[in-house]
Amino acid sequence: MGLQTRMFLLVAVMFAVLYGVIVLVGNAVGIGGALGYLILALIFMLVQYLVSPAIVGWTMRVKWVTEEEEPELHKMVSELAQEAHLPKPRVGISQINVPNAFAYGRTQKDGRICVTQGILKLLNKNELRAVLGHEMSHIKHRDMAIITLLSAVPMILYWVAVMTLYGGFSSGNSRQKSSGNYAALIGIGALVFYFITNLLVLYGSRIREYYADKGSVELGNQPNQLATALYKLANSSAHTRDKKELKKVEGAKAFFVSDPMASINELKELSQIDRNKDGVIDQYELLTVRLMNVKLSFWAKVGEIFTTHPNMLKRIKQLASYTA
Repeated sequence: MGLQTRMFLLVAVMFAVLYGVIVLVGNAVGIGGALGYLILALIFMLVQYLVSPAIVGWTMRVKWVTEEEEPELHKMVSELAQEAHLPKPRVGISQINVPNAFAYGRTQKDGRICVTQGILKLLNKNELRAVLGHEMSHIKHRDMAIITLLSAVPMILYWVAVMTLYGGFSSGNSRQKSSGNYAALIGIGALVFYFITNLLVLYGSRIREYYADKGSVELGNQPNQLATALYKLANSSAHTRDKKELKKVEGAKAFFVSDPMASINELKELSQIDRNKDGVIDQYELLTVRLMNVKLSFWAKVGEIFTTHPNMLKRIKQLASYTA
């Protein structure tokens, strides 16, 4: 099934679940209270959407750079924006050493692409361009808005569960007082669906990563260049001595092109691809991956369910499918 089709289906399922829970709450405790709470939750979601770019920029210590300061970086972003038919995003450098890159912003016109100091020292020009293409694709696909929208569903379900279980929806009439068990059952159900929809949000995040990888290739980057960049990022993060720096960025890892916290396990899997141990995944090695039957351990499969990024070996195999 196509990545975009999967995303549309995911959005439909998420809001079908939300609609069903809200209807049940309305029937159990009075439609007015349920609708009022839903409106309040949507207001919180809007506030989150509006302020999140400022929070990301502050957390990641982003410094915006001019073309005079970083001409090569600006040139690559300009070329990719032109290729993607987008306004040129703002270009920034995050003042952290963990090698990575990320994009954020409310809309395509508000796009921002940032790289860390570490990645500029690690990747060559073609590899960096492939990573920037991945981030440009996130902006093109409006991923910030989509993930914010999806994330609102478990948030609303959690609040519905809490308010139902603890009587927050009660308006004091006899019907509501006599239906406490029914309301409690709905609250427990909302908690269950809160957990399920959280997993679906993570699944949506993983789909967006696959889709951005494909977008980078569509913007003219070679699959093996992006695969090599991901490999180098995993290798660097796995061998970093500054574990405190890794901890500092753990909360923002969903924005990154790769998850630095998973790098040790990823490196173990990726080392089997780099047959000549030169630190690069070349065209031949990528074609070999294309023919591989990727088998993950049970725990690797379970672990992926709770992550924002796809398993790296699966991700590179997907990249291999885009080779000519």
